[in-house]
Amino acid sequence: MARGRLRIYLGAAPGVGKTYAMLSEAHRRVERGTDCVVAFVEHHGRSRTEVMLHGLEQVPRRELTHRDALFEEMDVDAVLARRPRVALVDELAHTNVPGSRNAKRWQDVQELLAAGIDVISTVNIQHLESLGDVVESITGVRQRETVPDEIVRRADQIELVDMSPQALRRRMAHGNVYQPDKIDAALSNYFRPGNLTALRELALLWVADRVDEYLKQYREDHHVSRIWGSRERIVVGLTGGPEGRTLIRRAARLAEKGAGGEVLAVYIARSDGLTSASPKELAVQRTLVEDLGGTFHHVVGDDIPAALLEFARGVNATQVVLGSSRRKSWQYVFGPGVGATVARDSGPDLDVHIVTHEEAARGRGLPVARGARLGRDRTLWGWLVGLAGPAVLTVLLNAVDLGFANNVLLYLTVVVASALLGGLLPALASAALGSLLLNFFFTYPQHRFIIADPRNIVAIVIFVGVAVSVASVVDLAARRTHQAARLRAESEILSFLAGNVLRGETSLEAVLERVRETFAMESAALLERADDLQPWTCVGRAGDGPPLERPEDADVDMPVGGHMALALTGRVLPAEDRRVLAAFAAQAAVVLDRRRLKAEADQARALAEGNRIRTALLAAVSHDLRTPLAGIKAAVSSLRSPDVAWSEEDSAELLAGIEEGADRLDHLVGNLLDMSRLQTGTVAPLIRCVDLDEVVPMALGGVPEDSVRLDIPETLPMVEVDPGLLERSVANVVENAVKYSPDGTSVLVLASAIADRVELRVVDRGPGVPEEARDRIFEPFQRYGDVPRGNGVGLGLAVARGFAEAMGGTLNAEDTPGGGLTMVLTLRAAGPRPEPQHAQPERQASW
Repeated sequence: MARGRLRIYLGAAPGVGKTYAMLSEAHRRVERGTDCVVAFVEHHGRSRTEVMLHGLEQVPRRELTHRDALFEEMDVDAVLARRPRVALVDELAHTNVPGSRNAKRWQDVQELLAAGIDVISTVNIQHLESLGDVVESITGVRQRETVPDEIVRRADQIELVDMSPQALRRRMAHGNVYQPDKIDAALSNYFRPGNLTALRELALLWVADRVDEYLKQYREDHHVSRIWGSRERIVVGLTGGPEGRTLIRRAARLAEKGAGGEVLAVYIARSDGLTSASPKELAVQRTLVEDLGGTFHHVVGDDIPAALLEFARGVNATQVVLGSSRRKSWQYVFGPGVGATVARDSGPDLDVHIVTHEEAARGRGLPVARGARLGRDRTLWGWLVGLAGPAVLTVLLNAVDLGFANNVLLYLTVVVASALLGGLLPALASAALGSLLLNFFFTYPQHRFIIADPRNIVAIVIFVGVAVSVASVVDLAARRTHQAARLRAESEILSFLAGNVLRGETSLEAVLERVRETFAMESAALLERADDLQPWTCVGRAGDGPPLERPEDADVDMPVGGHMALALTGRVLPAEDRRVLAAFAAQAAVVLDRRRLKAEADQARALAEGNRIRTALLAAVSHDLRTPLAGIKAAVSSLRSPDVAWSEEDSAELLAGIEEGADRLDHLVGNLLDMSRLQTGTVAPLIRCVDLDEVVPMALGGVPEDSVRLDIPETLPMVEVDPGLLERSVANVVENAVKYSPDGTSVLVLASAIADRVELRVVDRGPGVPEEARDRIFEPFQRYGDVPRGNGVGLGLAVARGFAEAMGGTLNAEDTPGGGLTMVLTLRAAGPRPEPQHAQPERQASW
């Protein structure tokens, strides 16, 4: 059976018209005679969308009950049994109600496609799984319902439903998207112009990337090697020289002139790694490319023109930007050069721009040896061997005649030894001195700087050439070793930084201390200011250096953005260290931003919690407190009514109702006051040593008789608690246990000592609480299952835990073996109890 085809209407935000476009397509297909049904489409009360459903066959939905509420979901079995040619399935990222065939709607769609049914669906860009973090950073809202990117990528057709932010906001203001009571909140929060613009850009870029993938796949499938100029892609060939910055800026200007221009900078390195490119310069050029919106690529290839053209055709580039050759005129005898070769072989579909620059025709030059890379002692030995070796060898060879050929080899040995020790310069000096000594002492005529025999000339020239070659190779190896060691150290540091960023483990002070230790500085400080006119302030520092008022006062300053800088004191850093320092500075800024965001999130969470508590408090006052008040008022009004003569039994019953309502009010108000004390942090326990058997029985006065069994050994140590807070905590926990226990089943309250703690367990045989919901039952205004049972506003357990923690204890919930819930109140023990004079059995009482 052929797999069905998937068509997706993608939008940047709700309300752009995805469902309307999908229904319009359905009407067009029905008019052409296609068997098309509505598997699931939700119009959300939008009249224009609802009208579009008329005339389309709708498959009956499946009804499911969850938490005493009725929901409707797509009936996959009904759609498969109906077996239409095309099925409309709205909201691809929707999460199905528990009890459905699949957890997610996109899984339902996969079943329909596997059955050979074509599906037309809708999804918003914020529901793509890979964009969750990006969307959250833009809108501040984390999308709970997501669809894997691969599901949308594999769609046979993706159509973007686009609308400008201004048009969408007008549509919302006219009431075409949300109900009137939600319009103002939506326009001022999620649907702000900035949010909509960013989401629209995400959608456009995502679709553009998919189009690019489709085009690339089509060219590969049809073996199209010729470049198609669907968009301007400009490849910049870099050599690692200083002219690279000029080329990158020129390419960026060219890209700005074309629609959708893109810059790709590529550096082609030889496979042997022997190149004179400066890693520092390449890093600078990489940063410049990325700042201008381009990308940097590193390619290995021995034939540079061929590798450059292969890369350009592989990315479907339309232009190549190269710099004028730095070779001198006489060097063209070795070949036409990279620029000329690329221009010759580019073909008619690839334009090549040769850009002039200040380094043109100046020559590449030879790398300059730096003895410091080999070490000071080693360099001194190289100079000693290079200068003293030929002189000593001349004295020895004048005493022993070994022949001119052997003399040349011995001098060459000295040159090689000096090169191995000191590098290029000592070897060149040794070669020059050795050639002069050979000429003066061992070539005819002797003791004159004249060579009569042409064969001796050839020998000396070869001697000098070999000496220079060996010295160059040794110096190059030393430089590569130095670069490798440095890059390895940098990579280890950058890897450490990346790991800390991913794990989020490093604080700002730790980062600054790491900077100070890495670069051996006296102090490191992160400075910040609001704008260019405001003074600098220090937001973090490490070390004992003097306080800094400006980054310019430090020995080293590294700017981070426009209004932040990392300042170091102690010494001046070389330029090659600034790349790693920039990474440290960027991480310090990220850590600071993370700390501030966390503080803002904590503040927002506290405000949200306060708002939630205020809302719940209003609900409690409006419902839970009004009920007993209404009962008391009705009973009092009845007793005071002169029209009715109440019997003694009726009067007693009404008075009992008044007393019960007053007790209930007293309990509710007490919990509310206790919760407010906990929220404001004004609970100040008076800790003293007490016996549990003195406090716990007093806490059971509010429960029915024979509903609790008490088991508290007399040998228990005393506990360090506030008796009043402990009594209130135990009373709330026991009352909650009695409330949820089956009729005829008593609650067990028992205590035991474990190490330096005393545990008081309240065991019931009620329905229990799932593990994932146990923490939630201790939150204010929470009742298990969100269904009221008996009296209360859901504060009892929250107050009990708050009082327990105020006394240095804990209150947690566990499963009761055999079914039910056990509340474990853990308290600090005051010390062992003195042994009683006469052993007595443990008390077991019923309350």
